[in-house]
Amino acid sequence: QVQLLESGGGLVQAGGSLRLSCAASGRTFSRYAMGWFRQAPGKEREFVASIGWHGVTTYYADSVKGRFTISRDNAKNTVYLQMNSLKPEDTAVYYCAADQANYGLGYQGTLWGSWGQGTQVTVSS
Repeated sequence: QVQLLESGGGLVQAGGSLRLSCAASGRTFSRYAMGWFRQAPGKEREFVASIGWHGVTTYYADSVKGRFTISRDNAKNTVYLQMNSLKPEDTAVYYCAADQANYGLGYQGTLWGSWGQGTQVTVSS
């Protein structure tokens, strides 16, 4: 089982930037894919971005392509989400998730087995 702890959320004006972090423990971090999801009030949780175990493959939702960047530092057991050009519609609770299998690439069929508690991102217009 993986324990995940997100940080870095906050209030920012439209057009601004934030960087979210997710620290992992409990499994060998460098062996599994990681993802970011978000859930806005009254909406279902949606995929934002993912990164493979080796950090080479990345996937993004169309709504964030070109604005968000996912990365990982295996030496620090941490995955990041750099969010630029933020829009009010990016307002949500952001969650990180860990692939329950090893050596996954983070593609759409990934089974996300562990979740963090979430961090709030609020973008004002």
